[in-house]
Amino acid sequence: MKLTGRCYCGDIQYAFEGEVQGALQCHCRECQYITGGNPNVIMVLPEGGFRFVQGAPKAFTRDDIENPVTRLFCARCGTAIGTRTPKRPGSFVVKVGTLDDPSVFKAKVAIFTIDKQAFHHIPDGVPAFERRPP
Repeated sequence: MKLTGRCYCGDIQYAFEGEVQGALQCHCRECQYITGGNPNVIMVLPEGGFRFVQGAPKAFTRDDIENPVTRLFCARCGTAIGTRTPKRPGSFVVKVGTLDDPSVFKAKVAIFTIDKQAFHHIPDGVPAFERRPP
């Protein structure tokens, strides 16, 4: 699959070519903070096929928790581009909203539904897990 995307202002652009490792929505509280209240809709991509073609994102990693993710974002417009997580070494987790064509996203699973809010929607037929699937 070939994907391209960018931040809101266009300073940062990326491209990906390869097989998508995962497509999910995460309902955890951390993701709710990051998105402004909604579940985080993300695609997990092998890092070898992902590259920034314009600009360089800023990074933020919390230093007060164990095994934090590193969040990449545009310093100019604030768009969250994606994350690198110790739980998925060698992968890049991209935010679906940054894709040039977000219609390619189809959730395969919903996770951390233990934190799901009443206004969150999980599409019919998408397996849902209170935490990470086994």
